[in-house]
Amino acid sequence: GQKKRDEDEKEKMMSVVTKTLVWMITIYLLVGFLTMIIPTKNRPESATRYVSWHEFVHHMLAVGEVKEVIVHPDMEMVTIILHDGAIVKGRRVQSTIFHMAVADVNKFEEKLRKVEERLGVTDDVAVQFERSGDVSGRILFTLFATGVIIALLSRIRGVRGPISMDSFTQMGRAKFTLVDPIEGGRGVWFKDVAGLQEAKQEVMEFVDYLKSPGRYQRLGAKVPKGALLLGPPGCGKTLLAKAVATEAQVPFLSMNGSEFIEMIGGLGAARVRDLFKEAKKRSPCIIYVDEIDAIGRQREGSGSGIGGMSSGESEQTLNQLLVEMDGMASKEGVLMLASTNRADILDKALLRPGRFDRHILIDLPNLTERKEIFEKHLSGIALEQTPTIYSSRLATLTPGFSGADIANVCNEAALHAARTNQRLVGTKNLEYAVERLVGGTEKRSHALSQTERRVIAFHESGHALVGWLLPHSDVLLKVTIVPRTSLALGFAQYTPKEQKLYSREHLFDKMCMALGGRAAENLIFNRITTGAQNDLEKVTKIAYAQIKHFGMNTVVGPIAFAEDSESNPYASKPYSKSLGNVIDFEARHMITEAYERAEQILRDNADKLNT
Repeated sequence: GQKKRDEDEKEKMMSVVTKTLVWMITIYLLVGFLTMIIPTKNRPESATRYVSWHEFVHHMLAVGEVKEVIVHPDMEMVTIILHDGAIVKGRRVQSTIFHMAVADVNKFEEKLRKVEERLGVTDDVAVQFERSGDVSGRILFTLFATGVIIALLSRIRGVRGPISMDSFTQMGRAKFTLVDPIEGGRGVWFKDVAGLQEAKQEVMEFVDYLKSPGRYQRLGAKVPKGALLLGPPGCGKTLLAKAVATEAQVPFLSMNGSEFIEMIGGLGAARVRDLFKEAKKRSPCIIYVDEIDAIGRQREGSGSGIGGMSSGESEQTLNQLLVEMDGMASKEGVLMLASTNRADILDKALLRPGRFDRHILIDLPNLTERKEIFEKHLSGIALEQTPTIYSSRLATLTPGFSGADIANVCNEAALHAARTNQRLVGTKNLEYAVERLVGGTEKRSHALSQTERRVIAFHESGHALVGWLLPHSDVLLKVTIVPRTSLALGFAQYTPKEQKLYSREHLFDKMCMALGGRAAENLIFNRITTGAQNDLEKVTKIAYAQIKHFGMNTVVGPIAFAEDSESNPYASKPYSKSLGNVIDFEARHMITEAYERAEQILRDNADKLNT
């Protein structure tokens, strides 16, 4: 205890000494700086004037008005001080200080004495030399010496002064977030992650290996060194990583991909080294890098043409990451997780086995998973009935929704209920939230004339009627002509099927349903409007896809071509002009056939359309 107290006293004393030294040097530098800025009586001021050598000799020195001359060698100038009440050129001067530029300062005094001898001046004028040019040099040297002294004191005595050199060394440190299982706390568990059954099973093997490695080592199995979580945004990649951090019961070092890169070169590689160094100290542990595409982009010449976007700094960072993950000095006990939604731009060396052995795809949830996710999010909302009653219908209404979209639906429903002063959230609020995310916010304030509303009503009715009467189309749920923020003047909501494969009949019925609005306008009003632009785009895309990508046309045959490049529409096409003309003709023929069928269905059911 006595020894520890002595060390504390010694450390306090060294800290006081260091602070005193720093303050003394700071005051000294401040005084030196002020003396350089504030002009003295011997320094040139804007109020004083300059004189020539001729004026100095004939109008000041010859008449005996010069009291003193001060030479500034560093400024190549001379300050002339006259007697009080001096008369120059017949007038009393306001200021007794004048300045004069000289070419050779060192020979000025010799030249002055010769002039005095020639003029017969008996009392020699006093000449002084003032040197102040080395002040900046002294300040720089003092700053350097102060830094060296403080650095030595910090290293030898362990004293942390007010100006510490550690701030410079901290730049190369990895700024990771440590999730330590010893501290505990509330986290995300696997049971909190709804859906993702296959992905959870893959990741749980990592956790199981860290908890009981003997079971794997006995069979000669080696744990995968890394796992890459792939998938669209909002599907739960980061959420699954949080669950791993809580479940693993080992240190979990989390860092974002963009935190490696700084403006100063070389810092990215230094932070990668420091991150793995800290991980090896805490082994066994898990490193998690979110959005790894920030540092894992393909390097130049690696094959895909995206490498031109990379820079030398990002390549250094990636090279260091590759070496740390599977290099000469890599060690066991450090597992790596990473996530990205841009797997297509990652470097091939990063994706190979030995670095990221497992590629875990976390895709958009299916119907069952959406049901589980809805039940999880609805459990925290005050509902009129239990979450299981709503979850099945909502999962059916939301195909293609990610986990983040589903969370947004539940939150929007609660906000809508609060806005209308309801005590509980019901079916109406949940369906409103789904419509808001699918079609956009309603804009009832948008003024539409009676004629426009009638055209939109028949347009949407044409879509709904054709879709209802065709055998392979989606089931109609709701039709509205209230304008939306997505620039849609009308909105028809369907209940799509969970379907992966589509036949030619399915796609043809989709084209007929999309053209039903234009056909209804033509039949009822005998004219067409611009409201079918989006429908025509969809129909054209489906027609060309059947011919160019799916091989569903009997004339062109079972041939598939790559999709046209949007960035370069004038790029050469992999087929001749004559075949291109055939493709265009077949696409027009297919669209015309779909339009005629939609028009025939509406003629046969004109009574239903008019009601």
